[in-house]
Amino acid sequence: MTDRLAGRSGSGIDAAQDDEDWQAVAAALKARMSAQRIGQQELADRAGISVSTLRLVQHGANRRVRNRTLTAIARALDWPDDHLVRVLTGNGEPGPTGAQAAPMAVGLEILAGVLEIRDDIRRIVRRLDELDSAAGTAGG
Repeated sequence: MTDRLAGRSGSGIDAAQDDEDWQAVAAALKARMSAQRIGQQELADRAGISVSTLRLVQHGANRRVRNRTLTAIARALDWPDDHLVRVLTGNGEPGPTGAQAAPMAVGLEILAGVLEIRDDIRRIVRRLDELDSAAGTAGG
């Protein structure tokens, strides 16, 4: 029965393949959402998907979510369209396990922090530009 369901083109979710790393997708998504300080509802709205579909991906989907859904999430998070698909497939290479996975998790946390700082700096620069414009308008 699973094989029949997996082949249906009309269903939004297919059976997962053994070589897909949904936990890696969930980890990448968590880090990016944290870095951008974006919640589930806002991300779902930006991506044009339901919150329940987003939760499925966030919890390491046991079932396959369509590539176009992953693309929509990637776009909403300012990633290249194929980013989450590449994370899912590991670019054809096996993902780290055991002792190798711990440094990767730390690296993702550091990256999330750096991205958060970058976004804060962008907001500060925008605000300074606004203040400069307002001062120029008032003084000119």
